[in-house]
Amino acid sequence: MPEKSAQRRIVDRLRRVEGQVRGISQMVEDDRYCIDILHQLQAVKSALARAEDEILKNHASHCVAEAIASGDADEQRQKFGELIDLFAKAKR
Repeated sequence: MPEKSAQRRIVDRLRRVEGQVRGISQMVEDDRYCIDILHQLQAVKSALARAEDEILKNHASHCVAEAIASGDADEQRQKFGELIDLFAKAKR
């Protein structure tokens, strides 16, 4: 779990994304120029990728690091397997 300040930054970032998505919905309803909508969609994808990166870094520095430090081979395999599954899904 992220530290409180990191968690707050992630939540704030996701709330901004939420607002951006509502804005894009309004743009579509208002029949705005397609390229303008596409630019906003790219901005949302970029913002989500930054949030994903921050959560992944936190997972590696806390959850995975704790599994390594624990010396528990089963827990280490589980955390490693989670990362492999995540990266496999990202390739699809």
